[in-house]
Amino acid sequence: MRGGEGKGALGPLRNPRAVASATATSGFEATAALLQDWWFYATAIPAVFAFGLSKGGLGGGAGLLAVPLMALAMSPAQAVAVMLPTIMVMDLMGLWAYRRDVDRQAFWAMLPGALVGIALAALVFKVMSDDLVRLAIGLIAIAFCLYRWLGQPSAGRPHAVFGAFWGGLAGFTSTIAHAGGPPASIYLLSLKPTPAAFVGTMVFLFAAVNVSKVLPYALLGLFTHETLLAALVLVPVAIAGMGLGIFVLRRFEPTLFFRVVYVLVFLTGCKLIWDGSRGLWT
Repeated sequence: MRGGEGKGALGPLRNPRAVASATATSGFEATAALLQDWWFYATAIPAVFAFGLSKGGLGGGAGLLAVPLMALAMSPAQAVAVMLPTIMVMDLMGLWAYRRDVDRQAFWAMLPGALVGIALAALVFKVMSDDLVRLAIGLIAIAFCLYRWLGQPSAGRPHAVFGAFWGGLAGFTSTIAHAGGPPASIYLLSLKPTPAAFVGTMVFLFAAVNVSKVLPYALLGLFTHETLLAALVLVPVAIAGMGLGIFVLRRFEPTLFFRVVYVLVFLTGCKLIWDGSRGLWT
């Protein structure tokens, strides 16, 4: 029957090149739509700037708010994918600025666990409840701050096993939502470092973590024309935020610095508990 020639059960047969061209056109149209959306800039610019400021000057704790803020304008998976390239630009700045300030013993204690955490997170990324992760991290962060404020100060350096544990949790939560700051802070703060050593070790640890996240993100299909171009647009904001953070840290008095860090970790924990609880029970 000639009327049916050139058609299959799924509709008209198509030229593969035409299909590829249509797919590419659709991708570029989606990218243009995102970059023309004022709400994207209203959420992404303060999110990336705050992340850079926090990463460069306070070790990254306050940067936890970046992904939830950007998720107001895009899906959480898109927000995570957009943030990673911008964070890696910040890492390059931090590696140079804090190249003499890293606690190498702490770094190597945490890195193996962090790599295991990244692998586990990649396996459960599509099914893991973001709200459950937020709730767990928030409870841990608040418990740690209360212990440091109300408990007896610990004596001596914690065993490297604790570094591997907190590093694993940091790698896992960093992969899920770029939220590895509080777990890593818990271990590093227990070592009583200088402000520069605290931030420097965080920078070196998460530079390694972020590079290790590229392949899992790519395999999960998180990188698209849309997310990569959006990240490129935000790179100047990332540089400005990170640069200001580095500038501010050099002028912080150590006692005040750690008071601010503890308060930020505590407030971030409260925010995570609120967001996680609301997501699980609404």
